[in-house]
Amino acid sequence: MKTQLIALAALVLATTAHAQQAPKPEQLIKWRQSAYQTIAWNTARVKANVDGSYNKDDAARAAAVIAALANSNLGVLFQAGTDTGKGWRDTTVKANLFTDAAGVGEKAAAFTKEANELARLTQAGDVAAVKAQLAALQKTCKACHDDYRNN
Repeated sequence: MKTQLIALAALVLATTAHAQQAPKPEQLIKWRQSAYQTIAWNTARVKANVDGSYNKDDAARAAAVIAALANSNLGVLFQAGTDTGKGWRDTTVKANLFTDAAGVGEKAAAFTKEANELARLTQAGDVAAVKAQLAALQKTCKACHDDYRNN
């Protein structure tokens, strides 16, 4: 019985140590590519609503996803060693993203602010306000892409 308890304790410790290892750069790149693809998909959903027949519930759900991701601390997915490499595809991040903490922080804060406002406005259902806010959100995306993304 004592041997089994020692073996179980060793297994728990080994599992805990393994679980605490930092993710590989390729995994971080995959996660961030997935997160930003999800943001793009939901942005397209909001756009489809303001350009077509507005469905308040669909727009609100899509905006809530964008806001949730904006508030999820996406910055942790941009760790050292992830400026090159492949997740689902080759990363397109520019190396200067990793050296411009102030600029990145400013752009991330602007994105989060505009995403939260979009989520709020979709709840009200004012299509013109949602459309204007979507444009404001997309400006923050473009600003970050212009400075920190290759393409």
